[in-house]
Parts: sequence; structure tokens; C-alpha cells
Amino acid sequence: MAKAKTKTAFFCKSCGAESPKWFGKCPACNEWNTCTEQVLSTATKAKPDWRAAGDSRKPKPEVRPRKVSEISTDKTPRIPTGDAELDRVLGGGIVPGSMVLIGGEPGIGKSTLMLQIAMMLKDLKVLYVSAEESDTQIKMRADRLKHQSEECLILNENTTQSIFKQVEQVEPELLVIDSIQTLYSSNIDSAAGSVGQVRECAAELLQYAKESNTPVFMIGHITKDGSLAGPKTLEHMVDTVLQFEGDRNTAYRIVRTIKNRFGSTSELGIYEMRESGLRQVSNPSEILISQKDEHLSGVAIAASQEGNRPLLIEIQALVSRSAYGTPQRASTGFDGKRLNMLLAVLEKRFGYRIGGLDVFLNIAGGLKVDDPAVDLAICSALVSSFQEKPIPYNVCFAGEVGLGGEVRAVNRIEHRIVEAQKLGFKGMVISKYNKLPENFSPEIRILQVGKVGEVFDKLFG
Repeated sequence: MAKAKTKTAFFCKSCGAESPKWFGKCPACNEWNTCTEQVLSTATKAKPDWRAAGDSRKPKPEVRPRKVSEISTDKTPRIPTGDAELDRVLGGGIVPGSMVLIGGEPGIGKSTLMLQIAMMLKDLKVLYVSAEESDTQIKMRADRLKHQSEECLILNENTTQSIFKQVEQVEPELLVIDSIQTLYSSNIDSAAGSVGQVRECAAELLQYAKESNTPVFMIGHITKDGSLAGPKTLEHMVDTVLQFEGDRNTAYRIVRTIKNRFGSTSELGIYEMRESGLRQVSNPSEILISQKDEHLSGVAIAASQEGNRPLLIEIQALVSRSAYGTPQRASTGFDGKRLNMLLAVLEKRFGYRIGGLDVFLNIAGGLKVDDPAVDLAICSALVSSFQEKPIPYNVCFAGEVGLGGEVRAVNRIEHRIVEAQKLGFKGMVISKYNKLPENFSPEIRILQVGKVGEVFDKLFG
């Protein structure tokens, strides 16, 4: 009998689209040079199944359609992790049966965070699967974290079939995979980390999570451009995607929510990396505002809002004479296009000739801000640097700037005022279109303006 011919297919690394022949530009997502070849099994491909083979195989529960009126609307129970920052970005805790994907640069602290959470959950049986590190390496990290838990089990394995055999015996209440790109499934003939393997292993883990109601945390690698490695379908399959960010030159790390089916996507958690692990930063406004002995021009404090958390951040601007023919525009932590728009408003509406000067903008603390409420603070910092006049250190700003130079209202203004009041600020500049509640009486002075020019008149005369 002749041997069956091996079949191959081509997949897009960006979106996972399949094609029988090679392509330079993906016909689905129009990305270039994302084509990878994958060997398909000559046998009939098995449907992704997490259950182990043999006599221990459990029958798959039968699923029947239900009426909408029969479905319970009770609030989904949450499992608190003991980490307030992680609970915040997850939407209140771990949801049973959910899949969470955590991505970040190498060495940023993903494994440290997951092992720290696994050791803190002393009342839950946790299975920590590591295909990248040995037991000794994990033990050394656990000793450094100074957390002890008898319910945390460590498994060094990279094949999904072996992992699920141990899962059936251990029956964990939380499963941690480090990392999804290192797993291998025998249901598909391709190397670990390929598009097909990542998709197959994720499908098996998803089926296990939903059928057993066990939460699964997966650590994912990222590519050189900062996106999660593997097919884009991986992010669609999971319930929550968390991005672990930070600068290796600083001790602070940020966990940002990219996708969350059980909560807000605008939350973030802040940690400080120490030798003993990741420390929660409960009041980030104190670390985001620099301590200075003198008043400098070009520095303004903005009252920002990330999800339910108010943040007071420091805006640093520098406007100087251009040494070259074309003036430079550089911004760190803020959208460069929006900076150009604010510069155009200052020049067109208020006559500040900044077009021929170099402009540099920095958000202190390594944060990336997209809250439009920081517009007013940025404009004030730019004018302060342009005129070489410092802004009073006990005044902060919260307002969106429109193309006509008007100061627009922002949401949750009460939370921003309370945070500024808590940190000892004496005054706050907001839009006159922000209506404060009648029973709200802040202890700091509130200055409400309608145009950006009114702020400059009061601050700089």
C-alpha cells in the first residue's frame, strides 16, 4: 500500500488565515511577510480535546440549548487573589472558567508575578506548569519571594497530553501555563511555537477551562514590535488579555488591560520591582510627581483618570530655539499627533509663535497617557516653558482642549478633585462646563474657565 502524501499548508502569523500556497501579502489582513509553512497530518485531525487517553477518559458532558429566560443572571463569583492591583485589572478578581493571557517583554517580570500570585493563594490548589525553567530555578525564585504555600504544585512539562493527565489526577483550582509558545500537542504535526501549535494548545486549554470551570492563566511571548507572538486568534479566544509594561531602567511595572470580557479595559495596576518580588503601589500619584527643591518652568500637574483610578501625573515640556532648519517634535508617553494639534491651537488661537521652535514633551514615570483631560496641563506646560515662567506647584489641571481653544468638560471630575485634595494641592483648574454636584464641597479652590487663554491670563498675567 502506497504511503499517503504529506500535505502542507501556509498560515498567516498575524491573523491565522490559511492558504494552500505561499503568499507574500496575506489576503485576509493585508500584512506582508507573515506567511509560514506548516505540515498537516496525513491522518484525520483529531478535534481538540483536553481529556487524557485511556481508561481514565471522562465522557464529555452533553450541552443542550437553553432559553434566555432560563439562564441565571446572578453575579459571576470572583476569586480574590490577595493582590489588589491584579484584582483591579481583572475586574474584581478571577472568574471561574476564564482564560487570561499575560504578555510582556522578556525579563519584565511575568513569571515572577504569576508565581507570586500562585504562592499567595494559600486556600486554592494551584498547578504551575513551566516548560521554560527547571524545578530548582522556580524554587530559587519562590525562596526570594518569601511566600510559602503547600497547595502550589510545580510541573515541568511541555506536552499538553501529559499536562492533562496530571490535571485529571491533581484536579487543580487554578492552572498557570508558562508559556503558551512552548507547549506541544501531538494532535498536530508542527514545531512548538508555530502558529498551528499555539492555536491547537490554546484550544485544548480553552475547552478544559470552560468544561471544568477552572481558571487558566497563560504567559505569552511578544514579538519585536510589541505584539503578542502567535496567531491573532489567540487574543480572540481568551477572555482577558493583560499587557505587562515597564522600563528595565526603572523599578516600576504597569499591568494594563487590553481586553476583558468581565470588566473594564481602561484599568491598570502599578508595581515596584524589588529583590523580594513585585510590591503593589497603592498610591501611584506620589511616585509620578517628582520632588523638586526649586520651581521650574514647563512643569504642570494633570489630574488623569485610568478606569476607576484617578492619577496625578507630571507633565514636562521644553520649548527651545531650533538648532536646525526643521524644528523637532518629540513626545514620550503622549500621542505625537495630538501634541501637534495642541501646538496649532496655541499658535492659531492665542498667538504663541512656537511653530519654529523645538518642542519636547515627557510624561514623568514612564506612563503612556491617552486621557484627553491632560490637554490643559500640556498647554500650560508648553506656554510656561515658552515664556520661562513657572506654574505654581500647588495647582493642577483637568480639561480637554478643543480646536477653537475652548476647555471642554471631562468625566469623573469629583474623583480627580478628591485625589488632588488628598495630595495637598490648593487649587485646580477645570472647565466651566463641568457641573459639580450640589452636595460636593471640595476643600481646595476650584477655578473654572471656558478658554485656554483665561488660564494663561490668571497664571502668567
